Amino acid sequence: MAEEKKGLQAVNAAQPMELWEKQLSSDTVYDGKIFRIAKDRVELPNGRTSIREVAHHCDGVGVLPLTEDGRVLCVKQYRYCFGRVMLEIPAGKMDVGGETPLETAVRELQEETGCTADEMISLGGMAGSPGCMTETVWLYLAKGLHQGQQNPDEDEFLNVEAIDLDELTDMADRGEIIDGKTLAAIYKVRRILGK
Repeated sequence: MAEEKKGLQAVNAAQPMELWEKQLSSDTVYDGKIFRIAKDRVELPNGRTSIREVAHHCDGVGVLPLTEDGRVLCVKQYRYCFGRVMLEIPAGKMDVGGETPLETAVRELQEETGCTADEMISLGGMAGSPGCMTETVWLYLAKGLHQGQQNPDEDEFLNVEAIDLDELTDMADRGEIIDGKTLAAIYKVRRILGK
């Protein structure tokens, strides 16, 4: 135990290293509807070079809509990349020109659930895969919900389910929810609510 503590002290006392990587070149290897993939050559802090493959993707939003009785409006949809139906909070891309994250969150909440909210509380942003993707997902808690007409995109097929926040948390704890934005929103909202 003493040796382990000594090792940690040595790590803490070490001089922090410069961590910046300098882009030397960038080549687009794929330019699709959702992603642009670049192969970048970078100079590392030690002067050597390496390759970084970067998926450029617009930012997105995720909204945790919480009803007065403590249920969360979730969406179930088929996720092709995983070959299964997944349970998630309503979400979408910031692909409408000039929209702020809040404006996108309001739009996506209405499109996917039919709801509008009296209050949209920012939960901050999250980088789901910072090792290879540029997307930041901005998270919100929606309260004071008013039900209206659902209006999903023409290529979007989803079902809305209302699940008690405690049960949703249990599902997350059991590994039944694996979507990063949904997990982050659940735990952030629980902290805000003091649960």
